[in-house]
Amino acid sequence: MIFGKKEAEERKVKKIIKEDEKKINVAEIKRIAEKLSKCEPLNPLRKYLLFSVLIASILILVLSIYLLYVLKGEVSDLVSSCGDKTPDGACSLRKPYFCSEGVLVENAINCGCPENLTKKGNSCISKYQNNSKNITLKYLLRGEESEINFLVYEDMANYLSGLPKTIHYGEGETPSRSDFKFRNINEAEQRELLLPLVTEIQNIANTQEDQMRIAISLVQNIPFGGTREIYRFANGMMEAPRYPYEVLYDERGVCGEKSELLTFLLREIGYGVVIFYYPSENHESVGIKCPKQYSLKNTSYCFIETTGPAIITDNGIEYSGGIKLTSQPEMIILSNGDSLKNDLYEYDDAKDWGKIRDGKAGLFLRNKYSGLKKKYGLVEHYNI
Repeated sequence: MIFGKKEAEERKVKKIIKEDEKKINVAEIKRIAEKLSKCEPLNPLRKYLLFSVLIASILILVLSIYLLYVLKGEVSDLVSSCGDKTPDGACSLRKPYFCSEGVLVENAINCGCPENLTKKGNSCISKYQNNSKNITLKYLLRGEESEINFLVYEDMANYLSGLPKTIHYGEGETPSRSDFKFRNINEAEQRELLLPLVTEIQNIANTQEDQMRIAISLVQNIPFGGTREIYRFANGMMEAPRYPYEVLYDERGVCGEKSELLTFLLREIGYGVVIFYYPSENHESVGIKCPKQYSLKNTSYCFIETTGPAIITDNGIEYSGGIKLTSQPEMIILSNGDSLKNDLYEYDDAKDWGKIRDGKAGLFLRNKYSGLKKKYGLVEHYNI
């Protein structure tokens, strides 16, 4: 029998090895092994199938590695439960907030308070947190209108309005526009009462991009209006500005004031931001870090109008009096944070809206007019 012969051959191998391991008859073992392993050659069909399986396995491996790399940010977002990327059950870097089931909640007992605030139960209280009123901040996200109800405090507004409007340096030194911007945006007492608004936005939207969209729409929908007191400095002039918190309290602001509020919000959400100042038109807007091909004049910052609802990157807006922004803007960098991604739908929407506005759209684009207007709440008139 075949099996009997095979067993006999195996016994023969074992006997050779046992006799003397150092003097194994290599030739004999090789002859037996070849005899045991003898099999028919693969037919062409089996060869083709095995080759196909091998190629498919390699492609699946490469695709898996690619997806892991590309989706790294999305996987990270899933691991981080709250909108500021704080893991569930942990204290946020922004005291006193704690991530509880995807929502940032005050928990001063466990997470503590910033140095300039006082702990009261689970809250951290500012000395300017008195005489409150409720304001309603409207915003649109992909055409859906919603609102944030937010408490603001008269004592904080009064404190800010009483701060010096000018900046004094040594003899012969004159403050620049950027000096005023940094002062207004970085005011420490104000920051603590603006951060709750950032938290509200991050509790509404878990993704950074949607947080950015809400912040932009929210500021754009604050009515235009403000003071007309003028201050002159080294390279120009500007209205005596209110601080970002005052814009919320008064529920109105001019281009520079609303731009400061938006840059604060976007910076705290994590983006790189600048302010664009157009000297000839005396107008300010916001820039958010983005891929260079979509940016304003290859600056790597995308244009955002703040005086009214508008689409990111749309810098062809016509303002009251038929004014358009044509001068070379001064760029004031306020934060070197994250950049927008390459695939934002706003890029294409802004191009389409520009063609419609300039009368260069075909029938298909003209039919998109109502949809785009509703999606962003676009208006007919913008203040300079």
